[in-house]
Amino acid sequence: MNDPEGRVIVIGGSLAGLLAGLLLRRRFAVDIYERAEAELAGRGAGIVTHPLLGETLDAAGIGWQQGLGIEVQTRRFFNHDGGAGLEYPYRQTLTAWDRLYDLLRREFPAAHYHCGKELVAVEERPDGVAARFADGSLAEGDLLIGADGLRSTVRAQFLPAVTPIYVGYVAWRALVPESAIVPVLHAQVFDHMAFCLPPGEQMLGYPVAGPNNDLRSGCRRYNLVWYRPADQIHLQRLLTDEAGTIHAISIPPPLISRAVIAKMREAAEAVLAPQFRDLIRLAGQPMLQAIYDIETPRMAFGRVALIGDAAFVARPHVGAGVAKSAQDALALARALEDAGDIVTALKRMEATQLPFGRRIIARARALGACLQPSHATAEERANAIRFRHPQATLRETATLDFLKM
Repeated sequence: MNDPEGRVIVIGGSLAGLLAGLLLRRRFAVDIYERAEAELAGRGAGIVTHPLLGETLDAAGIGWQQGLGIEVQTRRFFNHDGGAGLEYPYRQTLTAWDRLYDLLRREFPAAHYHCGKELVAVEERPDGVAARFADGSLAEGDLLIGADGLRSTVRAQFLPAVTPIYVGYVAWRALVPESAIVPVLHAQVFDHMAFCLPPGEQMLGYPVAGPNNDLRSGCRRYNLVWYRPADQIHLQRLLTDEAGTIHAISIPPPLISRAVIAKMREAAEAVLAPQFRDLIRLAGQPMLQAIYDIETPRMAFGRVALIGDAAFVARPHVGAGVAKSAQDALALARALEDAGDIVTALKRMEATQLPFGRRIIARARALGACLQPSHATAEERANAIRFRHPQATLRETATLDFLKM
């Protein structure tokens, strides 16, 4: 790196923060501040990749072409009785959060990645910006990037009225070791993105890397995502741990109550296709994700920018969370190269990424309408009907083809 042109403070050390840090450190001195006390490895499950992610990795100089994940060629739908009711050809690389995080984290200098740094406030100054942390420390720079996700402290300071909106359903997630899947079941599901559609619900699965990012045959895992309706009262029960504590927004997997997990497994036996029933039986500790929408009206605030889930949180049906974060980071890096000053650059980034985020949010809402308990508009009702059919679900879930239209 040549002499830095300024200092960049990145709040949030997950994928969005790392992507921004790697893209910007060629021109700037960059430090990443993560609220968690320890490294984030092991905190995610499956990720669907898109060419937009590859474009950003290339721009950051990350070698990813060999071994990013597992390529599948087809999508397969299973009827309730286990029959393969439909197959749709679609080539896609599927990976795990761990694998992508490890790839990015190894490229970012350890001396500039700071754990245990909980942001308290952003201080705007005439010629810069500063971040004040709970431990009393202060970081000063020319630009601050809020890449701190769903619970963004940066967003809360600049857009206090923008809060997560619960959409009426949750996702159960689990990983099944490939070695535990018997040959007959393996042949039916493992090399495919597979679906079943119980009434008002959706289950899908796909292969991802195994523990320690292992891509060897027999050492991988199958990632399960099961969307189920849950009203606010039911959600509160799901987020209540064994001690009776209700967790806001999300609950750590080890704290999910045994009764809640038992009811989930009981429901699986009643409503899922037999292939997915078998996979649920093989799954260990499940994760529970309440599904939220977040849509911000702005991403630029002088020398402060929001990117990734700090700006927009889209329902997972598009599979675009990481690709959106990557494109936000890339748009920011390009704007900083072209513009004469930071404030102008952030406005240029905002001009392209606000419409981009809104399109993804709208698409995710359309795909998820069939899972909502109620529908406020005729368009929502039409989308709910459309995506109850397997043809539309297989063709349009986890793709960004709509961006070409």
